[in-house]
Amino acid sequence: MAQPKHSCLILACGNTLRSDDGVGPWLAAWAQERFHDEPGVKVVSRHQWTPDLAQDVASAESVLFIDCSAGSAPGAVRLVPVETATETQALATHHLSAAQLLALGRKLYDSLPANALQLTVGAGSTELGEEFSQPVLDALASACAKIEETVTRLLSGVAPGIAPRE
Repeated sequence: MAQPKHSCLILACGNTLRSDDGVGPWLAAWAQERFHDEPGVKVVSRHQWTPDLAQDVASAESVLFIDCSAGSAPGAVRLVPVETATETQALATHHLSAAQLLALGRKLYDSLPANALQLTVGAGSTELGEEFSQPVLDALASACAKIEETVTRLLSGVAPGIAPRE
């Protein structure tokens, strides 16, 4: 039986016990509340992205991956397209990147979403703790606005505004 396509899959990851690493689950909870009346939106939050998510990714028209970024300035909100990983990039058995999930979805289900984007918030701290650093706290409103704008555009079929890659 074919799984129905979701218009937009929001797929977040992060560890809520590692300070700013918990921003993905926090934003997923916000998105779940914001889009709870929108049947075309599915929100999934996990500690890490695992191979079993490939079916959800392959069956979505658009995917918005959400995570923190240790490689960005603390509190920096970025939205970038996700390219499918190449066949030569090894797949981990316990956790995958957004690009690897796309590749696994293509390999197992012969399907890719029309749009794959990743929103990241730069982490200021990933030390043990349940509170966000001040830069991430300051970035939450901007990240929520960017998610709302992106999902609204994806649902309406309009390509979202994406920052150029650095």
